[in-house]
Amino acid sequence: MGKPTGFLERQRLSEAHEPAQARLKHYREFVATLNDEQTRVQGSRCMDCGIPFCNNACPVNNIVPDWNDLVYRGHWEQALRVLHSTNNFPDFTGRLCPAICEEACTLNINDEAVGIKSIEHAIADKGWQMGWIVPRPARVKTGRKIAIVGSGPAGLAAAQQLARAGHEVTVFEKNDRPGGLLGYGIPDFKLDKSLVERRIRQLEAEGVVFRTRVIVGSKSVPPGVANDAVEHLPAETIRQEFDAVVLAAGAEIPRDLPIPGRELKGIHAALEFLIPQNRQIGGGKANPVNARGRHVVVIGGGDTGSDCVGTSYRHRAASVTQLELLPRPPEQENKALTWPGWPRKLRTSSSHLEGETQRLFSIATREFIGEQGVLKAIRTVDLEWNDGKMSEIAGSERTYPADLVFLALGFVSPAASLLEAFGVEKDARGNARAATDGPGCYATNAAGVFAAGDVRRGQSLVVWAIREGRQCARAVDEFLMGSSSLPR
Repeated sequence: MGKPTGFLERQRLSEAHEPAQARLKHYREFVATLNDEQTRVQGSRCMDCGIPFCNNACPVNNIVPDWNDLVYRGHWEQALRVLHSTNNFPDFTGRLCPAICEEACTLNINDEAVGIKSIEHAIADKGWQMGWIVPRPARVKTGRKIAIVGSGPAGLAAAQQLARAGHEVTVFEKNDRPGGLLGYGIPDFKLDKSLVERRIRQLEAEGVVFRTRVIVGSKSVPPGVANDAVEHLPAETIRQEFDAVVLAAGAEIPRDLPIPGRELKGIHAALEFLIPQNRQIGGGKANPVNARGRHVVVIGGGDTGSDCVGTSYRHRAASVTQLELLPRPPEQENKALTWPGWPRKLRTSSSHLEGETQRLFSIATREFIGEQGVLKAIRTVDLEWNDGKMSEIAGSERTYPADLVFLALGFVSPAASLLEAFGVEKDARGNARAATDGPGCYATNAAGVFAAGDVRRGQSLVVWAIREGRQCARAVDEFLMGSSSLPR
């Protein structure tokens, strides 16, 4: 694939970033897409490796070698068709995916992997620039009606596939605009919201109907879950009006940290900070949580924690400290042991480099300390890990100043009230119980009710949500029509 000796002649070229001090002055995307020639050269590095481990590692099984080769040969539009054959939204994954495929790249054994994510990003952006990405409405309608609850990546992928199969698809979203966490949870500097809006317009042109500010099932939502709903539709109404229902509402319940002092003012779940910020940038009210001049502590070392770090720096926080329970990963993995799997290694995001981020590992928060009901500090203890089990180190207690704490500890499960309203069985973690393979995959125990994405698998990646949305769409089409031509 590509040029047979390209990987020997060319080095990996990463996408350029706007300097940190410049990008901190705004919330726009700051990663520059590779130009045509740069992308062609990077595509030439794809080896004729025989077994494309990148394809197997990718949750949507992107046909990576094929579109690398097509870009190298200048066949951009065909490369876009190949990319779209497995992935409805490469403009999202080309920005947000952690690039599992690159870790599995054969070249990554003893060299730098092919820049697969940057090539995907370039193909998708060029597709929009050239007008190649257009609505593809179904030529024949089936007359079958499908309700999709939730408009995140799983719901959007399922909606597009089912609409293209000729079904009437209505997507219900309890917030004031579609997109789920693509629209409100992920900061604009990682994913410009105009990109989400143009995909929504594409889906609408393909026949998908979006009904926002509508909550389905239970009227109430758990604490910490965003809700703009002004209309309530009971599960019974949805089931009567539609031939099938897809639950794709995500895993929205944030994991809490119930330790002494949790009631103090200044402690927030991560999305209580990130969602209002996205609303503000979109023209809404000012974010009620302001980090300017404050000592910020982010508890949790994942992507959501990184988003809190980057947003805090844009607020001009006085300091940012990030805490992680797990030990500090190695700077470089042992590829002989980990390849082609996803290795545990230290991953530093662009947000960490936007200030003097203090990252602390093997540390647990034991108490929030305040004065007159307001947070002032946190008390921590160092941890020791042996055989996967942690224990506190005696005498290691420390205190850190903290005016704001953001809990980025992940998400526990979907809202139980939604699943209960439809009579859907839950697994041991509180997710919707549904298989992903075999007859009746993605179907729940409730007749005609399916589940896909984080509502079924638990908190995960955008690319996994797209995969499940696509596969669930095929299962729904088979359920309604007896067979399906949709790809799995």
